[in-house]
Amino acid sequence: MANASTYTDAEWGLLVGLPQSVLVAASSVESDGTRRTLAEGAAGMTAIAAGAESPHALVRDVAKAVVERVGGTEEGAELSLIELPSAAVPDVLDRARATAALLAAKAPADEATAYKHWLVTIAEEVAGAARSGGVLGIGGEWVSEAERGFLHELTVALGD
Repeated sequence: MANASTYTDAEWGLLVGLPQSVLVAASSVESDGTRRTLAEGAAGMTAIAAGAESPHALVRDVAKAVVERVGGTEEGAELSLIELPSAAVPDVLDRARATAALLAAKAPADEATAYKHWLVTIAEEVAGAARSGGVLGIGGEWVSEAERGFLHELTVALGD
């Protein structure tokens, strides 16, 4: 079983930092406005926090570390609006590829698979949390073409 002691500080930092980076990148690929971006952030943090209940120790330990670092999803909690410039999204995908390689080298296969699938789930929850496009909240689509593209690229980068 892999846990924090299995990894160097830099490796553990990569594993713990990536879920929130995926959340922010998934939200940033489509400009949705403040209310929608907050909904996406809340959905992403809920998906991250749900990892604390995973049967897989790696996901559980990372989720707990992220929640400890950034706070939970308690009712009424303030979520920060963080948007990445579109040029930063490729960096998140590069870190996803590095993480996949790290997991292939150090984690049991089931733990690696669960962690990668959890990251994709976080991105899916963010992408589907608010409609994109439309006018005055009418119309639009739940997952935009840009969001679908990011989900595909993330899945490929992780080998999930």
